[in-house]
Amino acid sequence: MKPLFAAVFSLFFAAPALAATDIQTVETPMGFNAWLVEEPSIPFTSLEIRFRGGTSLDAPGKRGATNLMVGLLEEGAGDLDARGFAEARDALAASFRYDSGPDSISVSARFLTENRDEAVALLRQSLVDPRFDEDALERVRAQVLSGIRSDARDPDAIANARFDEMVFGNHPYGSQPSGTEESVGALTRDDIVAAHEATMTRDRVYIAAAGDISPDALATLIDDLLGDLPETGAPLPADIEAETSAGVTVVPFDTPQSVAMFGHAGIARDDPDFFAAYVLNQILGGGGFEARLMTEVREKRGLTYGVYSYLVPMDHSALYLGRVASANDRIAEAISVIRDEWRKMAEDGVTAAELEQAKTYLTGAYPLRFDGNGPIARILVGMQMDGLSPEYVTTRNAEVEAVTRDDVARVAARLLDPEALRFVVVGRPEGLEDEAPGQ
Repeated sequence: MKPLFAAVFSLFFAAPALAATDIQTVETPMGFNAWLVEEPSIPFTSLEIRFRGGTSLDAPGKRGATNLMVGLLEEGAGDLDARGFAEARDALAASFRYDSGPDSISVSARFLTENRDEAVALLRQSLVDPRFDEDALERVRAQVLSGIRSDARDPDAIANARFDEMVFGNHPYGSQPSGTEESVGALTRDDIVAAHEATMTRDRVYIAAAGDISPDALATLIDDLLGDLPETGAPLPADIEAETSAGVTVVPFDTPQSVAMFGHAGIARDDPDFFAAYVLNQILGGGGFEARLMTEVREKRGLTYGVYSYLVPMDHSALYLGRVASANDRIAEAISVIRDEWRKMAEDGVTAAELEQAKTYLTGAYPLRFDGNGPIARILVGMQMDGLSPEYVTTRNAEVEAVTRDDVARVAARLLDPEALRFVVVGRPEGLEDEAPGQ
């Protein structure tokens, strides 16, 4: 990072946290829509772009193509090869980041006001005119294959992959976004070009910005940046219900400590009960040392260093997941305790003290997320993808505060299903046997 850019960020992050309440909506002449928090006091802008669909749009037999394509976006564009592109970006003190996930491709950019036009022109080349040179393709392919081989030796990655495969089967959610050694090894440059055309399109783009830029300037920037992308992309995958049954799936792996992924169907982000479920999870497994799972599994019994749970609302399904690791001779006890706590909360709900503590934490922590232009832009674009309004930043804490014990009890009975709680254990667990789903 250039000294000037580093100094700008240091000054910004030393300022008080910004509560992003003044969100402006911007419609461009070409019909793009964006959200903006204008902050002219520091001369830089963060821009966040998301394309809905992500790696779930891989063509049949081409698993990993979107992930590999995204990894190539900064490896040369227009007249610049990979080295030339990197040198041009660094000379502008700009920062570009490209990521892919099951439901979206994200592009994050930061640039100084004085270099805005040049930085955006360079970013545009990477989005609209990536080179996908063969030497870059082979270099990034090797990196992806190395990551796939590493995951094959990582108990956490193995547990995640097996759980997804078990729950989602042939749906794109059922296989890993990075693909397999075989699928990635067989991808051609034509496959990468096709993945680019299928995913990075104007009909599924979401945009947010925060920093030193006016609405008019942002509108011009967006049209210049994205106007030449294809209009439409590949169809989105179908929705799928997550179906599990109570039991344990054991994946043998030589390690002194077993890792367990556990969970079942979750709750959609737009469900009226989502906030009650969010508070429920904070109490059960999302609240650090104060959570029930941490108290019972770690503090009282010393079975693990950490255990947690989390809601996973995706575009086409929803899960409620958790993770724990314990010695091979103690993992069975840890699983038994988790099952008991799952059932207790489903049947008895939460105490008034637990509810108050969870709401105090969740409402107090929320403003701290708005601690810079980059986080603000990411929050805004995420809100758009979730179908929320700009007013959400001012109403969100009220939604949390409105959750009652009766709400949590009702949603706990609805959401927590001990008869569907499936554990995938990777290791050499003692006292546990592999049970086929539905057994």
